[in-house]
Order: sequence, then structure tokens, then C-alpha cells
Amino acid sequence: MNTCLKNLNRIEFVVTAACTGHCKHCSQGEHKTNEHIDKNLAADAVHKIAREYNITSVMTFGGEPLLCPDTVCEIHKAAKEMDIAQRQLITNGFFSKDTNRITLVADCLIESGVNEILLSVDAFHQETIPIAPVITFAKAVQQYHTVQLQVHPAWLVSTEDDNAYNIKTREFLKQFNDIGIETAEGNVIFPSGNALKYLSEYFDLSKTDKNPYWEDPTDVRAICFSANGDILGGNIYKQDISEILSTYTPKGA
Repeated sequence: MNTCLKNLNRIEFVVTAACTGHCKHCSQGEHKTNEHIDKNLAADAVHKIAREYNITSVMTFGGEPLLCPDTVCEIHKAAKEMDIAQRQLITNGFFSKDTNRITLVADCLIESGVNEILLSVDAFHQETIPIAPVITFAKAVQQYHTVQLQVHPAWLVSTEDDNAYNIKTREFLKQFNDIGIETAEGNVIFPSGNALKYLSEYFDLSKTDKNPYWEDPTDVRAICFSANGDILGGNIYKQDISEILSTYTPKGA
């Protein structure tokens, strides 16, 4: 076991860089590529990592991961097979306007073993994403009692700040709360990507706040696969994940 990964307990996948939204707060920028990770390689990685490390959580996100539902389901099926307790999906809920398609994908997610879904709903997502199909998706998932479903907003400045964006976010959240879907803590927007480009007036750029997604390279607790297969300085299209993990060395070490 690589000592830098001895506490590794979480695997994340950026399933695809493609997205149905064009959010001005997005830390990943404009999403100008449609890259998506191979479902079989991703599932194989889950199996191999979980055999060697005590993985307790797997998360899929994007982009919009449900543009590639088969990949999402294959990843979570592998996680279920490896008895990984938390099988989490973050989605904006907008991947189709067709009710039958929405229901079919919801069924696939539950069958694959997804047990926690966080719906990205807020003023930023809803600038370009219609709310109606998101509610349709939420109701399709809501009928299952094996999954925890919550709305997961992005807050500007803080959760308590009463700027115009946060006020609008609370209005959208109420639509879900009114049908019995609770609001998760969400996250406070960090100044990077589109957020730095479009919302800089809301940030004190003289401060050097620590990126909440920063990971200590000498004590990695979570690893994240990019949509192109990149991981820990390697790439699963070019090298087996077991070899990537065993040979991982932090930069400068």
C-alpha cells in the first residue's frame, strides 16, 4: 500500500465535462469539451481500489453526469458490489425533457445502488436550466425510499447573506421543500473558474482563502478521476489504476 494513500477512503468521478447548464458560478469554467470517462475502466478502478483501500464513499458528478447515465450506473453498481456504504450522485437534474426518459434514468440509478442524490438547485443553475424537468426528476426519485434526496444549493458570500442571488435561491429551494425534499447544507462559492470571471465583485480577492477542495498530497483521503481519465499524475487509458496508485509520489517529494 502506498503510504501517501494509507487514509484513502473516497473515490470521485467527473463523469463528463459536458453540461446542460452554463452557470456563472461554476469552478470548472465554460465546459467547452464533451469528454466522458469510459464506464468499464471506471468500474474496474472502483473494484481494484476498494480491494486495497478502505473506501467508504463513491461520488459521481460533472459537468452533468446524467448525460452519461450508463456510466454513472456502472460506477455505482461496482461500488455496491464492493460494499461501499455511501454511493452519491451530484446532478443538476436536467438531462432530458422527456418524462419517460427521466423516469427510466431514475429507475436505473436506484437499481444500480445510488443511495444519495444531491440536486444542484439555486439562482445560478436556474438562470439556464428550466426548473420543471428537474422537479419531474426529483419526483421520479422521491418514490424510492432507498435513496436520500436533497437539494444542494450554491451560496454566494455565505448561507446567511441576503444578496439578490441568495434570495432567488431560497425561492427555488422552497419549491422542493414544499414537496417534501429537504435542503442540504450546500456550499459557499469559491472564487475560481467562472465565479472569478463573473462574480469577482462579491469576493475579497486580497484574502488568500484556502480552496475547500484542496487535498494534502502526502496524505490523500479522496481521489478524483477527470473525465479524460487523469488521476494522480497518471491516466487510466494508458496505465492500470493499481500501478498508478502504487507508484504515486507527490510533486517535489
